[in-house]
Amino acid sequence: MLAPVRNRTALADLEREIALPGTGLDRLRLMETPFVPEVRLHLAEDAIVWWARMEAAAGGRLPPPYWASAWAGGQALARYLLDHPELVAGRRVLDLAAGSGLVAIAAALAGADQVVANDIDPYAVAAVTVNARVNGVRVAATADDLLDSTVTADLLVAGDILYDAALARRVLPFLRRAADQGAVVLVGDPDRGHVPPGRLEVVASYPVPTTEPFVDSPVRRVQVLRPS
Repeated sequence: MLAPVRNRTALADLEREIALPGTGLDRLRLMETPFVPEVRLHLAEDAIVWWARMEAAAGGRLPPPYWASAWAGGQALARYLLDHPELVAGRRVLDLAAGSGLVAIAAALAGADQVVANDIDPYAVAAVTVNARVNGVRVAATADDLLDSTVTADLLVAGDILYDAALARRVLPFLRRAADQGAVVLVGDPDRGHVPPGRLEVVASYPVPTTEPFVDSPVRRVQVLRPS
């Protein structure tokens, strides 16, 4: 059973982890994002080892720390926003399944008027908070499940969100509704096999360094997509 974690507890946990002295595979450290060096993130040296130590300390299961790695889809999307600030400047941005907050932070750096980062994992919300702080930008973070709600953003971004078939079946209609309501929608996807043919079109493609666990290549080809 998952141990209950509230946002404030998660933030305190991460701030304590960041302040821990020493180095090792079970530590977080502040580092430049490989494909987006403009953004620094608190990431795990080894997310699996860090997760195991935190679960042992909590005495129960915790959500997988997806926020503790710079996923390829998020790196590509963040790179695209920074290279095309005209898409972002002055707009309200929603970063869905924000993880570390990389894409949200890139949007803020590119001149967004307002940025909201959303993730249902309280530790991801905490990670967005500490990462936005260290990059000197303002990002609001929320843990609400938004997939059945109405989008109120000008630009909706989602990096590496289509990693699971069941999740893709919920996310894709949400993206379509957002586009139909007038939002610009951009998705960073390293071809995990859950994009139906003809639903999304390619606007950019990058070779991105991989940092996430269990990868068999140091570089992945990642596409930035939008609803067709």
